[in-house]
Amino acid sequence: MSIFKNFKNGLVDENPIFVQLLGMCPTLAVTTTATDGMAMGLATTSVLFGGNLVISLLRRVIPDKIRIPAFIVIIATFVTLIEMFMHAYALDLYKSLGLFIPLIVVNCLILGRAESFASKNNVGNSVADGLGMGLGFTIGLIILGAVREILGSGSIFGYQLLGEAFKPAIIMILPPGAFLALGILVGLFNWSKKRKRTNG
Repeated sequence: MSIFKNFKNGLVDENPIFVQLLGMCPTLAVTTTATDGMAMGLATTSVLFGGNLVISLLRRVIPDKIRIPAFIVIIATFVTLIEMFMHAYALDLYKSLGLFIPLIVVNCLILGRAESFASKNNVGNSVADGLGMGLGFTIGLIILGAVREILGSGSIFGYQLLGEAFKPAIIMILPPGAFLALGILVGLFNWSKKRKRTNG
């Protein structure tokens, strides 16, 4: 598979949120606003990029028996760096995302890509896969966060869109709203893909 196909695979064909339904804990928990969704997505993308790069470089060196613990140590290193960076330069986002930043370590998307892809492929393809999956995850979080923020508070990225006459659906920024919005978006995404296959 070419580098471009690996990249596109994560963005569309096997989108982590809308197709594979991976990383649902941060997906449902931090997407009360588009800003939080984008921050979590970009943090995860950075870890995927760095983790896939290092794991691919070391794939012939890491003994098979300890590959999972080795992958977790590599991933945890990148998560710690991202957490320290956010704490230093984006304190509001750091406080907003809270516990979900260190929990990136156990995101099944990251460990899954390390085990199923980066440990078996060259650096170019592994980096393309990490970026594609990460950006696909980020786009999914932004879309979900935007839908919830618009319907739940009438704003997007903190900017008010709708006037005072708008009555927000408070449920959309509560946990049940996350499930509702995600279910509708997954349905629309898969309907769109099916329609494209039928017409194409």
